[in-house]
Parts: sequence; structure tokens; C-alpha cells
Amino acid sequence: MRATFHLKTLAVAIATLSVASMTNAAGLDRSGQDITAFLQDGTYAEAVYTYIDADVSGYDSANNVPSSNAYVKGNATGDIAESYDFFRYGVKADINDTFSVGVLYDEPFGAAAAYNGDNNFVSKGDQNASITQLTGGAFTGATIGAEITRLSQAAANTALPQEVRAAAAAGARSLGTVAAIAQAEAGNAGEGTNVEVRSNSITAILGAKFGANKEFQVYGGPVVQRIQADVKLRGLAYGPATGYTSHISPDQDYGWLAGASYSKPEIALKAALTYRSEIDHDLTIAETYPIAGALGINPVQTNTMELTTPQSVNFDFQTGINPTTLATAKVRWVPWSDFVITPPLYNEVSKGNYGPNGLDLVEYADDQWQVELGLAKRVAPALAVSGTVGWDSGAGDPTTSLGPIDGYYSVGLGAKYNVTPEWAVSAGGKYLWFGDAKGQLPTQKLVGDFQDNDGFIVGVKLSYQGK
Repeated sequence: MRATFHLKTLAVAIATLSVASMTNAAGLDRSGQDITAFLQDGTYAEAVYTYIDADVSGYDSANNVPSSNAYVKGNATGDIAESYDFFRYGVKADINDTFSVGVLYDEPFGAAAAYNGDNNFVSKGDQNASITQLTGGAFTGATIGAEITRLSQAAANTALPQEVRAAAAAGARSLGTVAAIAQAEAGNAGEGTNVEVRSNSITAILGAKFGANKEFQVYGGPVVQRIQADVKLRGLAYGPATGYTSHISPDQDYGWLAGASYSKPEIALKAALTYRSEIDHDLTIAETYPIAGALGINPVQTNTMELTTPQSVNFDFQTGINPTTLATAKVRWVPWSDFVITPPLYNEVSKGNYGPNGLDLVEYADDQWQVELGLAKRVAPALAVSGTVGWDSGAGDPTTSLGPIDGYYSVGLGAKYNVTPEWAVSAGGKYLWFGDAKGQLPTQKLVGDFQDNDGFIVGVKLSYQGK
């Protein structure tokens, strides 16, 4: 049957606005793992460029006492979110009226944050000031050494009661940790906290259509994913972890994708549900943790680490409203509450104060839900315009200080122009209002408050579609 709505142009135009979810919308989500290139009719290819610029700023906590978790408004952090860009590619072809194949490339997960300026996420060079802040003014660089010596002597004095000796030993260890933190701070003076996570993914898809009019399709295929990361923790906000540095070497591993779709061309209806599996990585990680030496642990280590990138479910829907108007909806779910990053040396050092399981470097409290609704309108034979509204739930508040955003609301506009019947250029943009969030350490200490932040996304796409 010949389609009555002729909405091919609009369906391609709206996709420009979904080239990225946003920078750290929830967890490490970036591209949204879109597969709509594979769902296009006929032979299809696209190349998409996306640029994301977020303004994420707030205040550190003036409370640097490691044993106190209370937040006290401190100095401004400045903008910590680094702008970034990435590409997405997709090709799809029909083998016959039943089978289709496609290959997709994207950069699904990532992070880019850097602290600068006069705040507690940047290392200071003044050991005396650090000691004063860490002890709440009880000691200075000139007095802490004598107090450590006194407590150590008391701990070794067998004439004193056991409980007094134990308390003295604990006090000496605590002040020794403070001195080590101040030394680590001075050793990295002027350096700011920094995190960068990069990933790449290639998905191969085989689809098979069935039904009286080939309206149903099942599809699936393997996924190859590569990931790497660098982390630097600096400043008194991180307490004993200041000076911690890690480099995760690139690792490639494998997962899979499976889904099903339904189409009704008479009303330009398409619906698809896609599942992506977890992918387990065995990573080589090089870590440096200055305070580890004071605890009798080798402060420079190279180990292997397991990391599992999360599974996800995407739902894509479109339908014609009238012969020139198309409605779209996208829903995405990612269980970030199951995701953790647990570097071996970082975890080992934390076991002394936080039990046999130690601490994770990064974890999230909630799962991510993302919804985007859109309308597209053909305003001329070769021109379509579109608009979207969106919402992302975030992954919990408080959240990690390396990505202090709790979801967002968005609005977007886009346009697509057919240069020829097959070739088209699309462009679009989104404005995002980020949810307020408190930055929290794995120890549950609140170290920052980030409010009233925003950002924008712009994207361009070159696409080809033919029969």
C-alpha cells in the first residue's frame, strides 16, 4: 500500500535533536545509544557531529575536618564542566524484503570535569594552613609535631591504663594522617581535581522482518566497546584522598543488543524497543595514593580492575498526526544504581576506617529515566522543522563531586533540508536546565553545593537515504 503521510523527511529531521543525552545527565551517560539509523527505510547512512557545553558551578564546603560531614558554604568553584564534542555514524541496508544489516558507531559513556581557582578542590601549597583547617584550628604546622610525639610516647607508656594508651595511639594516628594530608597537598600545589572518561562503541545489527506486510521486525547483534579514564583528586575537600591519581588504560570488550520493532506506513507509525547488555571490562589501572605510605601500603601500584558498564533499554516511537506533522517520543532507562568504580589501591586504603569492603570511588543512588517528546512539521517540499521537550531524572542527589548534576529539563529546535531527494543536511540545538545537586564523597561527606546551572547542545548531520 502506498503511504498516505509522506513523512520520511520529518522522521530524519527529528533525529538531529537526539544525538546526545547531555553531559553527565545521569551517571556517565552521553550519547543515549540511539539506534534510529537502523530503523530507517531503505538504504540509509548518516554522520553526526555533536558539541556540548555545560556551565556547572557552585560552592565548596568550608568544613574540611575529615570526621565531620556537615556542609558549610565556602568558596566559589567556577565552571567545572569542560566542553566536549564527539561523532556518531550509522549505515543500514536491506539485503532483501526480509533481512536488513547495519553498523553503528557512537561514544556512549564519558565525563569531563576540571576544578580551578581558589577552592578546596585545588591543592594548596601552605602546609600550616592545611593543618589548621583539617584540625578545626586546634593545631598548626608548628604544634602538631610535638602533639604527635606526646601521644606516641603515651601510647608506648606501659604504666598507663590500656584504654588511655589505645586512645593516645588513635590520636597519634589521626594527627599523623593530618600531617600526611598537608604534605600531599603541598606536593601537588596548584593542581586541580580533574576527571576524563572516554568510550567508543561499534554495534553490528542483523534484522529480520515478518508478518503479512512485513510490519514486525526482530533485530540484534554484537557490540564492541572500548573505555579509558583518568582521575586526579586534589584539594582538602578530599581529605586523605588528596593527591590520588589513577590512569585506566584503554580496554576493549564485548556485549550484545536485541530488540523488536513495529511499523505501519499508512500513518507513518514506527515503534521499537531495544535492549543493550552490560559489558564487563578487565582494566589495567595505575594508581598513586600519597597517604598510603603513611599506612604502610605501597603508594604506587599497577593492578587489574573489573568495571561493568550498565545495561539499558530504549523505546523509540513516532506517528503521523496529519499529512505534514509527525509526533515522536523517546524513553530511556539505565540502572546506574548498579554501577560502581572501585580502584584496588583506593579501596585498600579505605578499608582501615570503613570496614572490610572499603569504599568505591564512584557510585550512584538511583536509576536514570530519560523522556523526550517531539513534533516535526514539513513546511516546504524539501524543508522540515522540529521541536522537542525533554526530562532526565538524574542518578540521585547527593551525587559524586566529579559530576554534580541531578538530571535536567530541556527544549530543542531543529531543521532538515533535502539538498537532493537522497541527500540532506540537518541541524539542531537544545538548551538544558540542570537539576541542583550536592557533591558528596564516598565517605558521605558533603563537599560542594551546585545550583542554577545550565548548558546547551548543538548538532549537525549529513544523511543519505535511498531505496
